[in-house]
Amino acid sequence: MILQEQIAISTNGRGTYEITDRIRDFVESSSLKQGLCHVFVHHTSASLILCENADPSVRTDLETFMLKLVPDGSPMFKHISEGEDDMPAHIRSILTQVSLTIPISNGKCGLGIWQGIYLWEHRLSHHNRKITISLQG
Repeated sequence: MILQEQIAISTNGRGTYEITDRIRDFVESSSLKQGLCHVFVHHTSASLILCENADPSVRTDLETFMLKLVPDGSPMFKHISEGEDDMPAHIRSILTQVSLTIPISNGKCGLGIWQGIYLWEHRLSHHNRKITISLQG
């Protein structure tokens, strides 16, 4: 059986947005007991991460690291048609991931105790992001 749902996430600019509960709710409302949950973001300037969900400073530190690794406004970037954060956002999404696969066990997401699923918005301005969740089992 394959089930699929699309969700929309409205961001307020660069940062992480937890989507664990929305994914968990979809998995638990399905009749699947075992299988896979695949999550895919339909954008080239945002990504998905599986990250610690207990201490927000982990995500703050990730952002600090990424700003140092891929700085906005660097003269090395030619692609700036949408602003100084344009090419850095594309690089960030390539360095991270645009999809995740999570096991489904006993009708629930097989996440570790400190794991959360986040949309990582890499652009400075707000965006509406589309995510597809596919369940197979």
